Amino acid sequence: MYRKEFYIYGQDGRPVPAVIRNYRQEDFDGMIAIQQACFPPPFPSELWWNREQLENHAALFPEGALCVEIEGRLAGSMTGLIVRFDPEHPDHTWAEITDEGYIRNHNPDGDTLYVVDISVAPHYRKLGLGKWLMFSMYEVVVQLGLDRLLGGGRMPGYHRHAASLSAEQYVQAVIHGELKDPVLSFLLRCGRTPVKVIAGYLEDEESLNYGTLMEWRNPFKAAASVVELN
Repeated sequence: MYRKEFYIYGQDGRPVPAVIRNYRQEDFDGMIAIQQACFPPPFPSELWWNREQLENHAALFPEGALCVEIEGRLAGSMTGLIVRFDPEHPDHTWAEITDEGYIRNHNPDGDTLYVVDISVAPHYRKLGLGKWLMFSMYEVVVQLGLDRLLGGGRMPGYHRHAASLSAEQYVQAVIHGELKDPVLSFLLRCGRTPVKVIAGYLEDEESLNYGTLMEWRNPFKAAASVVELN
């Protein structure tokens, strides 16, 4: 099981104790409230967590069910499952690959940790908690010897540029620093790299239903591949 204790610096410059750990049943109500605050309408309310989904996360793959506490208060969470990913056939929807968030398709023999969700309460943003959660999930990838972390990133800024840019052009503009996107720019700062833009990835008005598949490769597995090739 996972538990990491560290300090972050609040906006007043004071070090504040933080903990990232596996979430459990007593966290569920708080996690649902955080997700509702993070994804207000027009984001579809039916995509917010329900207790059955969270119970599955904690039971089927507890290693991929992480939350962060600040001074003992729940501040955010991140969830994943293991899948077998075929780079030659990357297209999928969020609902297909996550079993609509229920992760009953979790495959312990897979090669990829797939991100189902990451949420940080608005009150705790700008403290770097999303990056801390992401890096903690990278540690899970390394610990389990998986090839990569993978997930589809929303593109919430795209609707403002869709009249002049294709989805692929929008992503390239973000990569080149010409535009900033709340989600894609965050994922790039976390070390994720784009794989493919997927149409119809998620019902998301702001992203015009597009998602950008982005990965983080396990550097230890990559190094091993180089040694084998040599």
